[in-house]
Amino acid sequence: QVQLLESGGGLVQAGGSLRLSCAASGRTSSEHAMGWFRQAPGKEREFVALINWSGLRTHYADSVKGRFTISRDNAKNTVYLQMNSLKPDDTAIYYCAEADRGSIVTVLGEYAYWGQGTQVTVSS
Repeated sequence: QVQLLESGGGLVQAGGSLRLSCAASGRTSSEHAMGWFRQAPGKEREFVALINWSGLRTHYADSVKGRFTISRDNAKNTVYLQMNSLKPDDTAIYYCAEADRGSIVTVLGEYAYWGQGTQVTVSS
């Protein structure tokens, strides 16, 4: 079993940046794809950025492409989400999750483990 703990959320003005971290514990996540997802009030949870087990393949939602960067450090068992040029529409709870395989998957149901989430609020 793996536990995921997100950190780095907060309040930022539009145009600002934040870096989210997701630390895995309990066992290594280095063989699993990882993802960042978000859920705004009244909306469904959606994927933001995904990364395969090696970190060599990534996939982004159109809404964040060019502004967000996902990366991972398998030696530290940690996944990151660098968020630049933030917009008020980026306001949400951000979750990291571990997939049940090493390749990228976009289906939420293929992610077996989830963190508790970290709030990101972007003011206009």
